Amino acid sequence: MSGAINLTDVLDVRAGEPADLVLRRATLLDPVAGIDGVHDLVIRDGRIAELAPPGGADATDVEEVDAEGLHAFPAFFDPHVHLRTPGQEHKEDVETGTRSAAAGGYCGIIAMANTAPPVDDVSAVTALREQARAQASVPVGFAATVTVGMKGEDLTEMVELRDAGAVAFTDDGLPIASARIMRRALQYQKLAGLNIALHEQDPDLSAGGVMHEGAVSAALGLGGWPSVAESTMIARDCALAAYEDARIHVQHLSAVESIDVVRAAKAAGVLVSAEASPHHLCLTDEEVRSLDPSRFKMNPPLRHETDRQALIAALRDGTIECIATDHAPHHADEKEVPFEQAAFGVTGLETAFAALHTWLVMPGVIGLGLLVERLSGGAAPFDLPRPTLAPGSEANVALCDLSAEWTVGEDGYESRSSNSWCEGKTLTGRVLVTVAGGQVAYRLRSFSLGVAQ
Repeated sequence: MSGAINLTDVLDVRAGEPADLVLRRATLLDPVAGIDGVHDLVIRDGRIAELAPPGGADATDVEEVDAEGLHAFPAFFDPHVHLRTPGQEHKEDVETGTRSAAAGGYCGIIAMANTAPPVDDVSAVTALREQARAQASVPVGFAATVTVGMKGEDLTEMVELRDAGAVAFTDDGLPIASARIMRRALQYQKLAGLNIALHEQDPDLSAGGVMHEGAVSAALGLGGWPSVAESTMIARDCALAAYEDARIHVQHLSAVESIDVVRAAKAAGVLVSAEASPHHLCLTDEEVRSLDPSRFKMNPPLRHETDRQALIAALRDGTIECIATDHAPHHADEKEVPFEQAAFGVTGLETAFAALHTWLVMPGVIGLGLLVERLSGGAAPFDLPRPTLAPGSEANVALCDLSAEWTVGEDGYESRSSNSWCEGKTLTGRVLVTVAGGQVAYRLRSFSLGVAQ
């Protein structure tokens, strides 16, 4: 493990003191590494030094944390986050966004490029990386756009952007409408090597839609957004990826038709990976009856219960490799308007684990191990090292209390924005401490760091 690549070797984070601590008698769970049991987890100089028998670790010169009854997981990785910088720092920035990530148990994120202006040249990537090294609480990778200005017309200089440190390409927020441009992007991608993350939406089919097209949209008299607007674009891009022997990552799957396309493409050998967002795994378009855009207006929209169940099944069988929050902060002015006029998007970094634990694990819909595996799986589609509790690895750990109940928003947010889809909900399960990139990135203020005896 000592020669393994670390997240901090390829992502940027503010320099700090390496963590030195012992989590006494913690219940460790790392399904990928085959770790499941009660241990003393020893972190020295920012690395996992040892998994010792409970109470048996040498704690000389390290901080001791009484973790009996608590769970320690590989910290989570989110490949789909909007930090809103440059240009929209009133919504979020590198400092607040990564604080939010740390509070949610994340040890790494990939920031999207649909900023103002978009991240489409070397100078933008370089400036963002400098910001992260000065401000970021957790390691951050920055995506660059596929097309110049996200206009869907001319390709960016992908190789130069890769050499400047971009970790992925995406026009997220907008689809790449032209099949010709998409094909050229896939050809160029093979030179650059980085994955292309795709926002799949046929703009002709979705035009005028503000929520899922179905019985609820009809009852409310709101413009409907058919699920085939997503699935037909995914089918196109899977076909192009197969033809060019390229790879793609499909963002925020929301519909059963889309899952069928991805599953069939994988079976045919297409190099496609996929993610789902917590809100699509937990909610349906029935929530829109409240007409609360701050919580329930997102792109893609909340869909039918049939779609939600299909997403859960795809999470189980591996069609969906990872969970990504699509954390999309907005100023209140953009949400405190009629539903039709409100901006799309909700925040999710601080609530993802707790929400999914509450909605899916506690009722027995999925197992805790599967949730941990999918929350930490977002690094793999982008060739980044997966967080692990294996001895010798860089310390990326989320210490959680599975029994803690808390009300979202009651104590505010680390994020600059409050448009959480969980606002006001009481959730069970909370992140207490996050170690990210070998540093202590977050401690819940109310968590008493009692010294184990």
